[in-house]
Amino acid sequence: MTSQAPHPPLADALAQLGGRLYPSLGSVSGLQRLSGGASQETWAFSFEGPGGPVPLILRRAPGARVSDLAAGLETEAELLKLAEANGARVPHVRYVLTEADRCGRGFIMDRLDGETIPRKILRDTAFAGARPHLARDCGEALARIHQIDPGRLPQTLRAAPASVRLAELHRSYANIGRPNPVFALALRWLGENKPQDPARLLLVHGDFRHGNLMIGPDGVRGVLDWELAHLGDPMEDLGWICVPSWRFGQIDQPVGGFGQREDLFAAYEAAGGGRVDPARVRFWEVFGALQWGLMCSGMAEVFRSGADGSVERAMIGRRASEVEIDLLDYIAPLDGARHAG
Repeated sequence: MTSQAPHPPLADALAQLGGRLYPSLGSVSGLQRLSGGASQETWAFSFEGPGGPVPLILRRAPGARVSDLAAGLETEAELLKLAEANGARVPHVRYVLTEADRCGRGFIMDRLDGETIPRKILRDTAFAGARPHLARDCGEALARIHQIDPGRLPQTLRAAPASVRLAELHRSYANIGRPNPVFALALRWLGENKPQDPARLLLVHGDFRHGNLMIGPDGVRGVLDWELAHLGDPMEDLGWICVPSWRFGQIDQPVGGFGQREDLFAAYEAAGGGRVDPARVRFWEVFGALQWGLMCSGMAEVFRSGADGSVERAMIGRRASEVEIDLLDYIAPLDGARHAG
């Protein structure tokens, strides 16, 4: 029933599911877990059919308990369906798993062709034609997402405007248990510059950045990994993609290392996303930089404790020092030496 499948129980269950859903399809081939996705599992596989393999992705929950901030896989699947119906470029969801399927909790979606690795997207010649318009692609994609009627969104989606998100950052800083003057200064700046929560909260992807964008030679092909989606300020997504850590050395290209804010904002407004407030976006850029810095510091503490002695954990942990520089450049830039802006 399976072909080259290193995980027979899952492969057999998927093959049985495929036989029920698509009688014309046969065995499962190429089942492998993809790297990344610390809180959710992502598996690539294909159903074999008369016309050849049908490439798919299984996204499922691990056995361990996931973060309370995660939207939940059933909610993710519903959001992907709503986004697709609204014209956003996302993978097509084929099926949401049930307990009877014996494949765990999750859903099956189409596998998109493209690249998610920043180094390749920003440097390889294959993407040279796409890079000049990627910022506009991102603006259009976010406009499609933010246009979804909140009344159609799943009831399980949490509300997290700036007031809630800022309280979460304070808790994250306290939980690290190690003083950091720059992070403390950034928290104070955020508190003093926090915008008023919008009267109407909209769908926010929550992690719109490199790694979660499938990009091909023609541009953005899909927005992935919706586990941090919530109701909030749409300017949060516009700020997150501009955080310096996602530029990968291309500092003069604020949008993901490949574009300018002006192109991102113009495309967003042209696609019907509403007026962009640059001051609000700037707040969310500083917020995002600090959020990433706290995540790095948390990984450093895990490494120091001995709970996870992996080199990857240590390498990410040491990047907290880079964020300190970014935050100082946002809050107190030196004349003529603006790094983050």
